[in-house]
Amino acid sequence: MNIVRKLTLRHMKENKRRTFVTIIGVIISVAMLTAVSTLAASFIEGMKRQTIAEQGEWHVLYRDVNKDQIEAIEQDKTTKDVLLSQDLGFSMLEGSENEQKPYVFIKAYNEKGFSNFPIELIDGRFPKSEDEIVISETIMKDANVQLKIDDKLKLGIGDRIPLDDDYGTEPLDQSVSLAYSYDTNELVEELEVHSNQAFTIVGIMERPNWEPVWSPGFTVLTYLDESVLEAGHTVNASVSWKKVNKAQKNYAAELANKLKLTAFSSEDFNQTLLRYYGVFSDDLRKTLFTFSAIIMAIIIIGSVSLIYNAFAISVSERSRHLGMLSSVGATKKQKRNSVYFEGFIIGIISIPIGVVSGITGIGITLMFINEILEKAMLGITGSLPLIVTPLSVIVACLVSILTIFMSTYIPARRASKITAIDAIRQAEDIKLTGKKVKTNRLVRKLFGMEAEIGLKNLKRNKRRYVATILSLVISIILFLSVTYFTDSLKQVNNMTTDHLNFDIVIHQGGQTDEQWNRLVEKTIALDTVTDYSKSNIFNVYTWLGKSEIPSEMQEITYTNEQDEHQLYVEIITLNDEKLKEFADEVGVDFQELQSQDILNGIAINKTSFGIDNKYYELQPLKKPAGESIKLFGDNDEEEFYIDSINIMTDTEALPVGVVLDNGLKVIVSEQTLKEVTSNIASGDNDQFFDFYESNLYLKSSDPIKTGKEIDDIREVAIAATNFHEVKQQDEQLILLLSVFTYGFITLITLISVANIFNTISTSIALRKREFAMLKSMGMTPKGFNRMINYESVFYGMKALLYGLPISIGLMYLMHRTLGSSFHSTFTLPWGSLLFVTFAIFLIVGSAMLYASSKVKKENIIDSLKQESI
Repeated sequence: MNIVRKLTLRHMKENKRRTFVTIIGVIISVAMLTAVSTLAASFIEGMKRQTIAEQGEWHVLYRDVNKDQIEAIEQDKTTKDVLLSQDLGFSMLEGSENEQKPYVFIKAYNEKGFSNFPIELIDGRFPKSEDEIVISETIMKDANVQLKIDDKLKLGIGDRIPLDDDYGTEPLDQSVSLAYSYDTNELVEELEVHSNQAFTIVGIMERPNWEPVWSPGFTVLTYLDESVLEAGHTVNASVSWKKVNKAQKNYAAELANKLKLTAFSSEDFNQTLLRYYGVFSDDLRKTLFTFSAIIMAIIIIGSVSLIYNAFAISVSERSRHLGMLSSVGATKKQKRNSVYFEGFIIGIISIPIGVVSGITGIGITLMFINEILEKAMLGITGSLPLIVTPLSVIVACLVSILTIFMSTYIPARRASKITAIDAIRQAEDIKLTGKKVKTNRLVRKLFGMEAEIGLKNLKRNKRRYVATILSLVISIILFLSVTYFTDSLKQVNNMTTDHLNFDIVIHQGGQTDEQWNRLVEKTIALDTVTDYSKSNIFNVYTWLGKSEIPSEMQEITYTNEQDEHQLYVEIITLNDEKLKEFADEVGVDFQELQSQDILNGIAINKTSFGIDNKYYELQPLKKPAGESIKLFGDNDEEEFYIDSINIMTDTEALPVGVVLDNGLKVIVSEQTLKEVTSNIASGDNDQFFDFYESNLYLKSSDPIKTGKEIDDIREVAIAATNFHEVKQQDEQLILLLSVFTYGFITLITLISVANIFNTISTSIALRKREFAMLKSMGMTPKGFNRMINYESVFYGMKALLYGLPISIGLMYLMHRTLGSSFHSTFTLPWGSLLFVTFAIFLIVGSAMLYASSKVKKENIIDSLKQESI
């Protein structure tokens, strides 16, 4: 080791505190970079596993392949596994009470198909022969056909043949719901049976997640015997590749062409899964990597500020030593390399520790996140794994090395230019003029001599002053911008979910009146149901003049020849108990609402809608209370007048079950709705009653338990939505985002605080001689404290002067960006602004007090003898 490197190591040991702070800052920086790259890799891997759990592990599907083609696929160099499947057809389900699902849909898999596709067995086993079958539990729940393991099932298997030209001429598959005539609303399909087969039930499974909710058949699975291929049958082959990359997409298309599969298209790739491999373009993947790159850039900026400042101070402290080395023959390269060597030593120590710390930290974070995912029921079947790839570690290390190099480059150049004469005279550090340190006279008049001296000190040590201000400004910007972004997402979430004043909604569709009444009666009797509202909804519309409707809504509404705008209206009834409660709440006479002489209603004068992907909330009706609105309907041929409803009052209060959307809500009594609908002539206008629906809205002390209890008591399939789960998912996603964003703020703030403490404490330490001189001239301890306090104030004020306007500008840009999707008013987060102001003065004040406390202990005579600055 040469003499220059020995002196560098000695200097680092003598300045243990500064070296330690620098190493800690670099470790935090490397840990954050490692965490970001590891988190991105872990998230992508988690999404891959989630997709595999939902859709199975396959990459490309070859349809209708024969035995020879399958052999060619299996022998191909890129093939890992081949999953065979065959759609055998539909069969009538005897005894089914579900009018919308009268069939079973029979699908066959080979052994690898059962193991690789997401099929969840509840009881029993998978089929091992062609006469064995696994049925879905929904057959018992939704069709009320009670079957069990070992039961025999005789099925007449065939194709669904459409009888109406609107559905084409080809057999209908499982993705097409029951075919009904658009004119007569009668069933226009028949089952053409081509074979009969008996099966033994050997297992019961959950409803496959690939089965569409609207499908007309309950999925059942049997075994695909590959010997059927000898007879010339064709099957579908889902292939998983050994290696997944972009080249595989073109290779798969070439293989399909070679096998003469003319029907092959890009739709036959598992695009959802392949997006996470980068084979297909994906906005989520691009956003994730872009976001990661932005975070890394911010980390680099914060880290460079700390590390550069540390090395700049080091060069300043060592300037006399470097000058002395120059006087005895040290070259520019040797002096420059001494700084690079210091950076190398710090990197050798910091980078390995930072990588391990980053991986450990993100591992702990993922443990916390996975616990949230389990509680939140976000539809994620597996936890986010901790994935440490060589690429993520290499990226973190290379970026860290680049950060250290960028931080040392300028100080190294400065070191190489130091001459012997300048270093001994300290010329570089004393190049000041009176103009540069001149202060305003008001400073002394208002705050005293101590304030003026403090301000001159800041100007005299401009490099350190700027470095400290930069660190403070970065902290302010990061905290305020990220906090505003998170709060904005919460506000957006509240705009879309705050009006949901119920937990569960059940729709009557698909049930008879008797079944519906029994379900309502049993449901409202559940112990967990705390409140409910049963309502009927009748969809009509009205015409309003331009002065009676907001200008924003005029863009999305139809106009007639009279230049009136069409506004959709929902006439909503509440059961008498709930209607009386709501009438009392808004100050309306309940008896008048039930009057048959004048049809009265309460307008919910609040709506939400979207225009060009922008979300609005406003009042749709400008008519004053006491006026009537005319109701209209149409039967696809002509418009007809229904009736008029007098608006007794308007309100933005929402009764249980009323959901905001694009239109006007009018609350009426059940008698009023009967009167309105009775005015519609029968015959040609029968189709208009398709817009009539009944719903049951529930509040629950335990919505999850209530949902399960409803599932147990229902007689047939029902359409129900648990909005509690939706709201909980949104809240948990915001929480997950907060974990990352505030964790990021904390770590980057630690870097900035370390920089501030390092800069201020070093600056104070290097001013020992100056302070001793001031004390020798009569500055009292009280005056010294005032000078230090004023310096702290000046640091804080200057940082806030730059940091707050930049932060507000960034917040406004975020608001404008979100404003493209949500209509809201820009408001300053005064709480965050006050907090960051307090925090800045606290950080600077603490650093100054810490550094000055050590200076106070110094002896004046010893400090005056100090030769170095």
